[in-house]
Amino acid sequence: MTKVLVPTICPYCGAGCGFFIAVEKERAVGIEYMLDHPVSEGALCSKGNAALEIVGHQERLTSPLKRRGDGWAKISWEEAIGLAAKGLGDAKKRRGPASIAFLASSKCTNEENYLIEKLARLLGSPHVDNCARLCHAPSVVGLNRTLGAAGMTNPIPDVASSRCIFIIGSNLAENHPVISRWVHRAKDAGALVIVADPRETHTSWMADIFLQLAPGTDVALLNGMAHVIIREGLLDGEYIARNTKGFEVLAESVRDFTPEKAAEITGVTADEIVRAARAYASSPASSILYSMGITQHTTGTDNVQAVSNLALICGHLGRSGTGVMPLRGQNNVQGACDMGALAEFYPGYRKASDPETIKYFSSAWEADGLPTGPGLTATEMIEAATSGDVGAMYIVGEDPANSDPSSRRVRKALDALDFLVVQDVFMTATAQAADLVLPGAVWAEKEGSFTNTERRVQWSSKALDPPGSALSDREIICRVALSFGLDFDYPDAASVLAEINRTVPQYAGITRDRLETGGLIWPCPSHDHPGTPILHSSGFKLAEGRAAIVPVPYRPAVEVANEDYPFVLTTGRAAVHHNAGSMTRRSPSLVSREPDLYVEINPTDAAKLKVVDGDPVTVTTLRGETEAHARLSVGVKEGVVFMPFHFPGTNVLTQETTDPEARIPEFKVSACRISRRD
Repeated sequence: MTKVLVPTICPYCGAGCGFFIAVEKERAVGIEYMLDHPVSEGALCSKGNAALEIVGHQERLTSPLKRRGDGWAKISWEEAIGLAAKGLGDAKKRRGPASIAFLASSKCTNEENYLIEKLARLLGSPHVDNCARLCHAPSVVGLNRTLGAAGMTNPIPDVASSRCIFIIGSNLAENHPVISRWVHRAKDAGALVIVADPRETHTSWMADIFLQLAPGTDVALLNGMAHVIIREGLLDGEYIARNTKGFEVLAESVRDFTPEKAAEITGVTADEIVRAARAYASSPASSILYSMGITQHTTGTDNVQAVSNLALICGHLGRSGTGVMPLRGQNNVQGACDMGALAEFYPGYRKASDPETIKYFSSAWEADGLPTGPGLTATEMIEAATSGDVGAMYIVGEDPANSDPSSRRVRKALDALDFLVVQDVFMTATAQAADLVLPGAVWAEKEGSFTNTERRVQWSSKALDPPGSALSDREIICRVALSFGLDFDYPDAASVLAEINRTVPQYAGITRDRLETGGLIWPCPSHDHPGTPILHSSGFKLAEGRAAIVPVPYRPAVEVANEDYPFVLTTGRAAVHHNAGSMTRRSPSLVSREPDLYVEINPTDAAKLKVVDGDPVTVTTLRGETEAHARLSVGVKEGVVFMPFHFPGTNVLTQETTDPEARIPEFKVSACRISRRD
């Protein structure tokens, strides 16, 4: 039988790399590289190369399961859909539609996320969210407020045109390695690279200027740089006057935020702050790349707005080589947000609190009684489950029992629900708490579109059938919706995309037929529009066409080291794992390289603790304790420790305090203590 190459999109990070699945006799026999892909150009990271290892994994869910005592019973789809309808319907009858909450998935397609949020709202619940709440919710809030669009301003390959690249809060060399190739290309052409991070990382090794700041002090660093730029006249006055508002207030707010003051707070020397500010401002084309080191803070929205301020006062927007570039962590976290799987937005970022939004979708969906938002965010849903305000949850492809902060509290909240249905491909910790588990399909077993971190919408084709009686998430959602009498007659993903074309202006011209090669970058408002790789080249979609410069005061982290908890714990990614690890910790080639949870400790601190490399240790915070192995590293400063969040133990430790606007939890700063285990 002839081998068939099926084009697909990598299921891991937001880079959106393309490759082919080689299929022979209805089996995946390998991966072949997509040399003409506009982002990856045939390259894949270790996770992408290992992607097929999860497709036929022996732990895949293959049939619906209902809880029976402490175990599970296999059931038919007919019984499963009936149980889902009854569990959700009973909660709605007892306590009203607002007692049901939905978690969409940043691993699902655009079409599936659109259907999830539509189902939630047609059932009358305003409570729908996705894991962007745990990664880039501050980007949605901050970039919408300052720039008028919640997405990367420039495409990934455009980084190669930058003359100065400022990477802050991102270890992209390990976590987005395909994107780092474009940084290296710029550097080879003479670009200067600035990296700001609490740790020395593979990314910092490429830096010409490395700013090793204390965790949680990003606003202080950025305000100090803004002070230097304004004081030394390095700003772009013409750009500010023509394209922005609010500059005078910013100038006044940072007047006293000297590099010396910033140095006291951040631990970065004043000279380094001045040097970085001059380099960024003086370059003819500078870009800023950031990730969760910026967003996962109680000050996450402030951090994003401070990043925007720097770009705006220097005029580094709307041109090739410039821009503000949030690097998304999941393969479709951008698309899930675009599709309205957010507590505060309907599809297309129409505000859920706006009566015009309700009017628009009531007409588009031919529905009455759509809920006004904002609804509960992902983190607030957990709080509401604990209090009893939410009695039922429908969770698709997410694992809050591992990925949310203070995870023991999360598991108690899930246990307190009257009814929990989880739709996933593996029996995750969250699925273990469910009353009903529905087996979904992985990306290779279904079709649909994904939107990567640069707003590029790409089509991924179905290569294989799901195992057993597992179904695509689209099919499952439609069956649940039909059980409530809703008109969810969508025979394929293309039919859902056609509705998205009608309801999401940014996607109006992004049709199935146009996604054959390379994809399209939104906004793409019509069928003859080529897409918009670079945003803001002709102004901003805000009042008067001007961007908003929003001054942000420095606020210290909520938790600081003290006598009982003398270390600051910060968390992040390891190169071979992804998010909560539900896929990569089941991938043999990946888990063999990083099998266990570890904590990085500075050798000087380790000596005081009488800990040597590889020792078993206990890490304790106010939330609980976790066992890990010590990994001595000069990459962390004294007093700071680091743990990857891909293992269940890490988020036992992190704190649930959230950003007051974006409601993202504080993952990056927790006070902890460490003791050697005998």
